[in-house]
Amino acid sequence: MGPYELLEKVVAILERLQIPYLVTGSVASMAYGEPRFTNDIDVVAAMTEHHVEPLLAAFPPEEFYLSEEGIREALAYQSQFNIIHPASGLKVDVMIRKNVPFDESRFKRGRRIHPAPSYSAEFASPEDVIIKKMEYYREGGSEKHLRDITGMLKVSAEDIDRGYIAEWAERLDLGPIWAAIQHRLTEES
Repeated sequence: MGPYELLEKVVAILERLQIPYLVTGSVASMAYGEPRFTNDIDVVAAMTEHHVEPLLAAFPPEEFYLSEEGIREALAYQSQFNIIHPASGLKVDVMIRKNVPFDESRFKRGRRIHPAPSYSAEFASPEDVIIKKMEYYREGGSEKHLRDITGMLKVSAEDIDRGYIAEWAERLDLGPIWAAIQHRLTEES
């Protein structure tokens, strides 16, 4: 199973269980930007306790690793849990949607995209992917987030609402990172 087959399976299950979700992270940044290798899939899901049992039942334990305790802990702390496909080594990080204004905004702005010809999925908007990648960069300093952001801004430049990004960058104390990214883009052109 490849990453897009795993994503197709996860999306089908989330939609069947009526769990609102957004594909985000590196898979989303590649959809709007430049390709790169990734071994994981990031999804934000608006799950509740009543989704736990049906979600566990949808992923057979002989094919997937999914911890009930991990899901319940993620729900309690609005954190994340994993769906692991051991045969392929692939992993889906499922982040629980938080009750914060940014998550409310990004769930309203999702976009339906065809990551493969056989299916479509709800993706975070490019602006919201950029904002989250700036947060991840602030937390860990990984250059890959900046590369993903600049790739998206180069490939999808005309489709990206920079005013929206600037507004949320200020609200989330990401202004200096956003300024540095714009400076980097100016130097590269």
